Amino acid sequence: QVQFVESGGGLVQPGGSLRLSCTTSANIDTIGALGWYRQAPGKKRGWIARINAAEMTSYSDSVKGRFTISRDDAKNTLYLQMNNLEPEDTAVYYCNEIPSNDGFWGQGTQVTVSS
Repeated sequence: QVQFVESGGGLVQPGGSLRLSCTTSANIDTIGALGWYRQAPGKKRGWIARINAAEMTSYSDSVKGRFTISRDDAKNTLYLQMNNLEPEDTAVYYCNEIPSNDGFWGQGTQVTVSS
């Protein structure tokens, strides 16, 4: 059973930055594509960034140009660098496989963007 543990969230002012981390009990180099998802209050959880084993990345339009996904297979860790944060980025952030596996959702990490 794979477990993902997200961390690094917090309260930040608009225009600020945060770096999220996601560690896993599995060897992520055997997983392949990984992604970050988020769920804002009153909305469904959705994908925002993905990275495959060859480190090719793609992003949703809402975060493109502001967020950067990366992975360190040696540390079994996935990262999300978030810059120029906006109030609309307020959400709980999760990591999971791409496509997501319902059995692998962690607790997520809360990101709140507010002045």
